[in-house]
Amino acid sequence: MAPIPALFALPIDPKGSIFCTQPSQRVYLLTFDSPPDNRLTPAFCTAFVLALDLLDRRYPKGLVVTTSAIPKFYSNGLDYESAVKSKTFFSDILYPLWRRLLTYPMPTVALINGHAFAGGLMTAMMHDYRFMNPHRGFVCLNEVEFGAPLMPPMSSIFRQKLPSPNTYRTMVLEAKRFNALEALQEGIVDGLGMVPEVLQFVGEMKLVDKAKSGVYGRLKKEMWRETVGYLEDHVGSEKRIKNEVEAEKGRADQEEKR
Repeated sequence: MAPIPALFALPIDPKGSIFCTQPSQRVYLLTFDSPPDNRLTPAFCTAFVLALDLLDRRYPKGLVVTTSAIPKFYSNGLDYESAVKSKTFFSDILYPLWRRLLTYPMPTVALINGHAFAGGLMTAMMHDYRFMNPHRGFVCLNEVEFGAPLMPPMSSIFRQKLPSPNTYRTMVLEAKRFNALEALQEGIVDGLGMVPEVLQFVGEMKLVDKAKSGVYGRLKKEMWRETVGYLEDHVGSEKRIKNEVEAEKGRADQEEKR
């Protein structure tokens, strides 16, 4: 089968790219390729937003699928040390990407081809639907293992979208790695498969035409009002989290000295 020509390609510094193909009529497939593991760097997030903007403004309304050209990873999350050192990464880079996805005016599907950890899984959760490779990869929130607090929008998206509070607890407090079948059973993903299965799902659900009425993004903004609010009003919530973390570390230091 001949390769599908790209509609466009965008660079991700230093050596990556995100390219868009059209495997079916008005189905736009955005594929990341930012070695080694598609970290959510400023360059990655900026290119992602630009790709979404191009599809929204220059192409007929349809549906967007995102996936990775790196077989092992959908995304391995943030470059955490760099992210927390930056005063503007969350407010100016990451949260605008997540808000764009969460309120995007077309249906979105995250095709999780490999591991999606921490921020990588959060990014997938900002999509309307998730499919997962049945043969490779885990989804996991592992912040408890490396001592990172969950900011309000990072937590609320799971609280809003997961069907069971027990699954939410297991993800956050136990850092369980869910394989594809477990993720499907727990409602983290909506189906198993790769591009052919996603296209079949899209056809059966008639998703390509859902954006035609022009209210799709506004409906999602109201559905996910809590998370959208946190993404928009991040300053106060982040300051509160930072103060709580510093206070907890101070108490831990005092306990060690006793």
